[in-house]
Amino acid sequence: MMNLKILVVDGQGGGLGKALVEKLRTAKLAAEIIGVGTNSIATGALLKAGVDAAATGENAVIYNAGRADIIVGGAGILCANAMLGEITPAMAAAISQSEAVKLLIPLNRCKLKVCGVTEQPLPIRLDQALAEIKQMLAEMSS
Repeated sequence: MMNLKILVVDGQGGGLGKALVEKLRTAKLAAEIIGVGTNSIATGALLKAGVDAAATGENAVIYNAGRADIIVGGAGILCANAMLGEITPAMAAAISQSEAVKLLIPLNRCKLKVCGVTEQPLPIRLDQALAEIKQMLAEMSS
């Protein structure tokens, strides 16, 4: 079985990434979970949540985006200058150009609106993300 890699990208205080990693860890998925924070606080939150490996900054996003099977984070990770400028144009480009499946969680703070997506509390969106990741991993493993 190949070693599937899930890349969790987060910034600001790392709360979304931390919650995502905690859900992924609880599900005991057969995948390596790598956390990349746009700043050291976000990376610290990812580490506390239990990622297998973690790094910080633009180069870490660029490097790991090219090696991931699934990239998960807030919808803003695809937008240059999102998260008050923490997502650099190079980060957004690396994520969007990656061959990985991108699983994006829309947040109310982001000025990115996705048509057809209804407003839901974050815990429900996280549960949906976990279900989607489980399905993707099952398909990738077979």
